[in-house]
Amino acid sequence: MVTISKSRLKTHMLQVFRQIEQTGEEVIVTDNNRPVLRIQPIARKPGVDEVFAPYRGKILIHEPLDTPTTEEWGEV
Repeated sequence: MVTISKSRLKTHMLQVFRQIEQTGEEVIVTDNNRPVLRIQPIARKPGVDEVFAPYRGKILIHEPLDTPTTEEWGEV
């Protein structure tokens, strides 16, 4: 975790933002040595393709995915 004063942030804001984007590390902004803000990157959510990539080609589906399952559970 990095700490920076408000005045230093004001003069180096773009540089600080780029550092946060590259490292993913949060920055604590201080005012008179007292923490007042936290700047952190937004966590990127993986896409569907990325999540299911390890399973691609390994799963076999024998019926349409939208087939009702009421018969399997005895709820006819």
